[in-house]
Amino acid sequence: MLGIYFSGTGNSRYALEVFLGKYDKTAKAFAIEDKNIAGYIKDNEEIVFSYSVQYSNIPKMLKDFIDEYQDLWKGKKIFVIATMGLFSGDGAGILARRLHRYGAQITGGLHLKMPDSISDEKALKRSVEENKELVKEAEKKIDNAVRCIKNGKPPQEGIGLLYHIAGLLGQRLYFRGKTRQYTDKIKIDAQKCVGCGKCAELCPMKNLSIENNLAKAQDRCTMCYRCINICPKQAITLLGNKVIEQGTIEKYL
Repeated sequence: MLGIYFSGTGNSRYALEVFLGKYDKTAKAFAIEDKNIAGYIKDNEEIVFSYSVQYSNIPKMLKDFIDEYQDLWKGKKIFVIATMGLFSGDGAGILARRLHRYGAQITGGLHLKMPDSISDEKALKRSVEENKELVKEAEKKIDNAVRCIKNGKPPQEGIGLLYHIAGLLGQRLYFRGKTRQYTDKIKIDAQKCVGCGKCAELCPMKNLSIENNLAKAQDRCTMCYRCINICPKQAITLLGNKVIEQGTIEKYL
């Protein structure tokens, strides 16, 4: 078994690691940006795919990843875990359908509400204690899902027509353009940036670089919010104009 994840602040990575720890402790998890990921996919018939939903949709980087390796999905048995800040409708389903298009056999889906990663908007903000409880509830849900899978009844959250309709009406119809292309909306405050390079090092798209001791963004941001949540000077924003609260999964464990 293989675990694959796309994660900005660690929610999807952590969910996958917990899942594998309960289901198959010999399985390993790898990020989609791992340079050896194609080989790992080829060598495994059973895959657990964990990712963070954006606007009830798949992040642009993940769409490109699925399409780039389209020849590798045929015949793979894939269980999809979708993490979200609120509600996605068919978070697991929309990725499942894209994988199924290339011949994957989808075994089921699981939706997990996790701490919000959009650190420059107030909309979904919760206290640290509330976020810790979210993580605990997600762990319980993973435990139950693993038991169901071992009993031959994998959960089917996000899979099917009703979930599909809920995803469309929830956010996707209104914000479809948000994930259709990469964005150039990253903003860097030159007065705050100290050129430490953490953002450039961690950006999965290599969209950030350091020039003249200042971070510089290009136009290929996949909105994972990794850089915004780890910037020590809170110098980076995307949707909002000010960082409200930074958070990675480690803060809530």
